[in-house]
Amino acid sequence: MGVFDVVFFALTALTVLSACVVAGSRNIVYSGFALIFTFLGVAGLYVQLAADFLAAMQVLVYVGGITVVILFAVMLTRDIGQAANTNPILNRPASLLAAVGVFMMSLVLILGSDWPLRPEVSHAPMSAELGRALLGKYLLPFEVASLLLLGALIGAVIIARREVKGPEAADAAPAAGKEGGR
Repeated sequence: MGVFDVVFFALTALTVLSACVVAGSRNIVYSGFALIFTFLGVAGLYVQLAADFLAAMQVLVYVGGITVVILFAVMLTRDIGQAANTNPILNRPASLLAAVGVFMMSLVLILGSDWPLRPEVSHAPMSAELGRALLGKYLLPFEVASLLLLGALIGAVIIARREVKGPEAADAAPAAGKEGGR
């Protein structure tokens, strides 16, 4: 067993164990922080597959963006610990049956499939090739997608900054820091 295999098993263990903490922790903040390690483990596996761009996007988008948004939402939500299931025993048989069913189907698919060995792939970085494709053959769809995202961003800003008009405006003015009358 070489260094590649040891690193693979370490990353796999990190990913699976932290995913188990995400699913099994009773504290949602701990689940959110364990989700960071799950995403980092997946990014490490992408690095081992020579998908460096995909690994960088995994870290930027999921670790840097999605997980931080989830943690902020959890931390800013009040009384999240007060929510309780009225009868938790009713959900256990159905969830156990679903989990066993998914496990059995996965086991049948894994054991029943033919897993041919592929020839050795090159571990050259794919970022330059991806950049050439995005700015060459796929330039028009890439730019259309960027304009669509820009339009969505501008629309979100317009919706978020909508001014209050009518009787609510008089009540909102002192709260906004404006002094009424001198």
